[in-house]
Amino acid sequence: MRLHDFRVLSFDCYGTLIDWESGLFAALQPLLVRARITQPRDEVLATFAAHESRQEAATPALPYSALLAEVQAQLARTWGVAPDAAESAAFGASVGSWPAFDDTAVALQYLQRHYKLVILSNVDRTSFAATSPRLGVAFDAVFTAQDVGFYKPDRRNFAYMLERLATMGIARSDILHTAQSLFHDHAPANLVGLASAWIDRRGGAAGWGATSPPPTDVRYDFRFHSMAEMAAAHQAESSAT
Repeated sequence: MRLHDFRVLSFDCYGTLIDWESGLFAALQPLLVRARITQPRDEVLATFAAHESRQEAATPALPYSALLAEVQAQLARTWGVAPDAAESAAFGASVGSWPAFDDTAVALQYLQRHYKLVILSNVDRTSFAATSPRLGVAFDAVFTAQDVGFYKPDRRNFAYMLERLATMGIARSDILHTAQSLFHDHAPANLVGLASAWIDRRGGAAGWGATSPPPTDVRYDFRFHSMAEMAAAHQAESSAT
C-alpha cells in the first residue's frame, strides 16, 4: 500500500492538525489554579478524557462547546471546588484559541496539491469555523459531530462521511483517514473498512493523554510522527516513481 493509492485524505482535526492537548491544558488553567491541582499534565488530561468520553456517549446531540462546558463543571466537582458558570463557558468557547501544530499548514498546503482534503471532527460548526484560519487551507468538505448527531468513535460518523463523499464520486477505497486518536478514529475506521494513517503526535509518550485507551486490536496502515513526516513520505514516493 502506498500513499499514492488514495485521492482523498479525511482528517481528524483536534490532536492531528490542532494541538488540542496544549489547548485544553491552557484552557483548564483557571480551574487548576482555583482547585490547587498540581498533578502532571498527562494525569490532568487523562481525567479530562474519562469525563469527555462519558459525556459524549451520554449526550451525543449536545454541541461540543456546550459539552466542554459541562465537562469542565464535572472536573471542578471532581477536584473539590464548586463549578463556576462563566469559567465553564469560557472553557467551552476556547476551541478556536487552541494552536495548530507548527507543521500543519505547510503540510496541508503540500498535500492539497495531490488530494482532496476532508475534515471529520468531534466539534460543532462554530468551533471549527473559529479554528479554520489556523489550518492554512480550504477543505473540500467538513463534517462535524453536530452534523451527524453523534460523537466519534461511533461508526455512524464515518458512515455519514462515506455517504456524502459518495455523492461526490468518491469511493471508500479512495480515502485514507488520517488521525492521531486510535480510540476516536482508527478503531471505527477499522470497523467501516477505511484505510488509515496514524499521526502519532505523542511520539511514544506513556499513556493516551487526552483520549481514552483504544481497543487492543486497533490497526492502521501507515504511521507518522507528524504531518511534515507524512508529506515527506509522499514526496519520497513521488521521487521513486
